[in-house]
Amino acid sequence: MNDTHGLPDWVFPPQEGFKASDLDHMTQLPAHTELIDGSLVFVSPQASFHTRTVDLLTAGLRRHLPRPLRVRREMSVILGLRQRPEPDVCVIRAEADRGPDQTAYEANDVLLVVEVVSPDSEERDRKRKPQLYAEAGIGHFWRVENQSGRPTVYVYELDPATAAYALTGIHHDRLELSLPFEVDIDLTEIDTL
Repeated sequence: MNDTHGLPDWVFPPQEGFKASDLDHMTQLPAHTELIDGSLVFVSPQASFHTRTVDLLTAGLRRHLPRPLRVRREMSVILGLRQRPEPDVCVIRAEADRGPDQTAYEANDVLLVVEVVSPDSEERDRKRKPQLYAEAGIGHFWRVENQSGRPTVYVYELDPATAAYALTGIHHDRLELSLPFEVDIDLTEIDTL
């Protein structure tokens, strides 16, 4: 606590911005706080569409996941000194899971990140986060948009020549892919969740 103002220290950012490692030591920090460009980003309460879409994709990925991989939801990923976003879903290498007290994964342990776009995060989820994920070398990115209550999944793959994502497909009712591994998810199942 900052004795002068009676507020937590994180209310007053350092001049150079926060570092990814700082998040683990800040008391009273709201749940699901992200670090983008050294600044704390607070997440608004999520709508039903967001929660159901994350549930649908997490369960669908787990059904198809090769053995040396794991699916995690709402875990932060350290992309650099001042970058620690929290994707809605990510697929990691099994060896990256180092125990129940772990709070983040390193970018080189992540194969896929998924962001479900919410009204308060449109700019970050559509522009800044994909840029950061690509710069960190994460091979696959999915952006999910709400289209009349159903998820539309925009699938991107990292182009190593440009270090940027290239759109490889847009999926409305069914997400059927061969990369980063075989996936077949019926997106209309959201209606039953």
